[in-house]
Amino acid sequence: MSAEKNIQEKVRLHIRNKNRERYNLEALKIAVPELINHITTNKYGAESVDFANPIAVKLLNKALLNHYYGIKNWDFPAENLVPPIPGRADYLHYLADLLDQSNFGDLPKGDKIKVLDIGVGASCIYPIIGVSEYGWSFIGSDINPKSVEAANSIINSNPFLEGKIEIRLQENPKAVFEGILNSDEKIDFSMCNPPFHSSTEEAQKGSRRKVKNLSGKKNERPELNFAGISNELICEGGESRFIHNMIIESEKFAKNCFWFSTLVSKQSNLKGIYKALNELEVVQIKTIPIGTGNKSSRIIAWSFLSKEEQKEWRERRWRKSVEEKN
Repeated sequence: MSAEKNIQEKVRLHIRNKNRERYNLEALKIAVPELINHITTNKYGAESVDFANPIAVKLLNKALLNHYYGIKNWDFPAENLVPPIPGRADYLHYLADLLDQSNFGDLPKGDKIKVLDIGVGASCIYPIIGVSEYGWSFIGSDINPKSVEAANSIINSNPFLEGKIEIRLQENPKAVFEGILNSDEKIDFSMCNPPFHSSTEEAQKGSRRKVKNLSGKKNERPELNFAGISNELICEGGESRFIHNMIIESEKFAKNCFWFSTLVSKQSNLKGIYKALNELEVVQIKTIPIGTGNKSSRIIAWSFLSKEEQKEWRERRWRKSVEEKN
């Protein structure tokens, strides 16, 4: 990858993303000295991290969280996904823009703004960034008790996160909001990075393709990024089925949430998603492009609230937040 191409990729990140420019490897090596062992010189003579090595990727992301977000302790089992920090941050920044637009250009910040992260994972990454960047409070749900335990461990070992993030175990793997949200509980938006693949075979194929793209080498049995935690990447019916179920269930909590949202990786799934939303007669649908380089995705957000209900929501929940911010 040329330096020019790398810069072009970074520019596509959100304007508030802390990693729009090339990584400051010197600062990152200071943040996590162990990273030094995984930095090589590429064919252009520049230092680079070995992105095909899961250990190197995890150390890089530890360093990014330490240096840019003040997270001193971030660890979880090797079997869990290692999330790329810049891409995860972008989802939150674009949702912040959506709140800003919904509040006439005045972004609500602070812990009175509550977010539900569906499938928080062991890394707890979205709540970490959301608390650090905007001071929001989070509910993180997950169907895996070990992921819940790991996320709570991260929260407890970073004092500024305590009291800002609550992790809830979803005991029904077929449910999304039920069993997590109380009937009278309000959230300002929900977010989700849904399982992408419909089978282990499909996930294996994706990992082989990723390793080949990163290293140029063909590997029939790569170190899979999802390792033993298949629910992070795999569910019956894949991304399409998961999002469809989420949309159907969201109607039951129509008045509990201002904006429901999800990432949609596969463009081929969009037609079915729009059809499902239109059948429920949601009031608003937003499509927000997101991605870097050759990897493009999008956020789909929807709201059931009428204009009058949105006005009441702003006055009850956001006006005070904005007044405190100022």
